[in-house]
Amino acid sequence: MKTLLAVFAAALLLSGCSIRHDVAKDYSQYLINNQGASQLPSTKAASEYTISPATVANHYEFRSAMAGYANVWVVQFGQVLDDTLQSHDVQAAFGKLAKSEGGTANDGLLVFDLQSYTYVELGAHVSLKVTYRRGNQDVFSKVYQADGTTQGGKMFWGGAFAMKNAVQQSTKLAVDNILRQLIADLNVNLTSHHGS
Repeated sequence: MKTLLAVFAAALLLSGCSIRHDVAKDYSQYLINNQGASQLPSTKAASEYTISPATVANHYEFRSAMAGYANVWVVQFGQVLDDTLQSHDVQAAFGKLAKSEGGTANDGLLVFDLQSYTYVELGAHVSLKVTYRRGNQDVFSKVYQADGTTQGGKMFWGGAFAMKNAVQQSTKLAVDNILRQLIADLNVNLTSHHGS
């Protein structure tokens, strides 16, 4: 009987079966559960945003030996970013930030274009290009980079059960860091624009 179970377990491992975990699936609920944690500064520089098609289509998969190699975590960064931009914390920071319907945004349009997203060495690493437009003119374009806090302890003690939360938390921390940098740049630009 033990031999049969060992053969069955080996066949299962070698069959390539994976357990898929979609990180973005309940990311909006994660943001609600962590509302107020972002502590973003405020700005009135932009009122609309759009996410590039490549960012919307981004699909990053990885495995972690620490949390069980049969598990595959999938991060759809475009959905994570969209959920973030629609979250209470970001809406409070901007006063109002609506998804663009494609018209001219005289009050300021932010265009988000993911350069890279990885989850390595137990943390999220994000590089995100943001272009700020007023009317039809680019005011500035900058690539922001941030690393989320590593989540090794959570993954070690919680395994696959804690891994999804670890990815969400590290990704949120990286994106929040980028948003803080962006808001500072927007406020400097707004001050210099109104001062001239």
